[in-house]
Amino acid sequence: MRRMKLVATGFLAVATVVFVLARWAEASGAGPWAGYVQAAAEAGMVGALADWFAVTALFRRPLGLPIPHTAIIPTRKDAIGTSLADFVGDNFLSEEVIRRRLSGMGIGARLGGWLAEPANAERTTAELSTAVRGVLRVLRDEDVQTVIARAVTQRAARTQVSQPLGELLDRVVADGGHRGLVDLVCNQAHDWLVKHRDAVIDAVGSGAPGWTPRFVDERIGAAVHRELLRFVTDVRDDRQHAARGAVDRFLRDFANDLRNDPDTMMRTERLKIEALSRPELQQIVASAWRGLREMIESAAEEPESELRARLRDAVRGLGRRLAEDPRLQGKVDAWLEDAAAYLVSTYRGEITSLITDTVASWDAEDTSRKIETQVGRDLQFIRINGTVVGALAGLVIYTLSHL
Repeated sequence: MRRMKLVATGFLAVATVVFVLARWAEASGAGPWAGYVQAAAEAGMVGALADWFAVTALFRRPLGLPIPHTAIIPTRKDAIGTSLADFVGDNFLSEEVIRRRLSGMGIGARLGGWLAEPANAERTTAELSTAVRGVLRVLRDEDVQTVIARAVTQRAARTQVSQPLGELLDRVVADGGHRGLVDLVCNQAHDWLVKHRDAVIDAVGSGAPGWTPRFVDERIGAAVHRELLRFVTDVRDDRQHAARGAVDRFLRDFANDLRNDPDTMMRTERLKIEALSRPELQQIVASAWRGLREMIESAAEEPESELRARLRDAVRGLGRRLAEDPRLQGKVDAWLEDAAAYLVSTYRGEITSLITDTVASWDAEDTSRKIETQVGRDLQFIRINGTVVGALAGLVIYTLSHL
């Protein structure tokens, strides 16, 4: 900028020297040509000085004189910032401009083609995995557990469970799904009785009167154990045993009561409320959340994990659909247009206020120096052009006046 200032000032100096020499030549009787040169140099000096004044008046007061409408940038900094913000808001952040610009870009098709490339799908998957890990690390376990527990309890408290439980139990019994559980109970009971014969005999003996002989108690205990083992064995081996039928009838009746009996329904709901208020629920939620978080973090961090592979395939599949389906492309383009239009129409004031507030926070002299540093070099061409154009205009006017 300083070099261009010297060049522009040099043009003024040359015009001044030429004017002085032409004036001297004319006074010395050099001929008519001296008048033409003098007129051109004089007009060039006027143009140079006028443009110097105009350029200087943008940034400071010429020669320090309090001339009106000078030092425009320092004195009108805030107004310029406001005008600039309005200009940006009206011409760049308007809904019409955004929609017109986005409508012809075909973002959906471009995005689809980009995502369909394996390298881009891999990159997108890696970025998404990094974002997921970041979110999981930022979240506090206590907050997440509290939110989940509250959501579960509130949803469960509002939902009646007795009728759905009754319908579920009725379907299970009808399909015979409970028989596996009955088989498991019978097997476990049989194995326990086989292994704990002495415990059964002792339990029977401890409940006998004190005046009975011990060998009698042991015989009675052995008989009880034998009958229990026989009964459990029969139930285990006989699919048509009466006990199994009794279990089926009990479960069917209980399913019917869950759906239709007010007293059973009320007690079930009361048990539900009591279960939801138990502190163990929070522990279950905490354990489930920790396990889920660790599983997601591990899968997101491992490039060859099943989660990353499925996510990568999903990204490529979405890209292929976007690239090949015009209707989906139109939906994506319309969604992006609506989203961008909503953002600029809703937050245009906040965006443009960034310009206004930033300019308002600048010091007036510093602002003037910053702007002059950025554009001052180009502005010096105005002074140079003013000198040249002024000289040509002066020559033309002088010539026409003589003609």
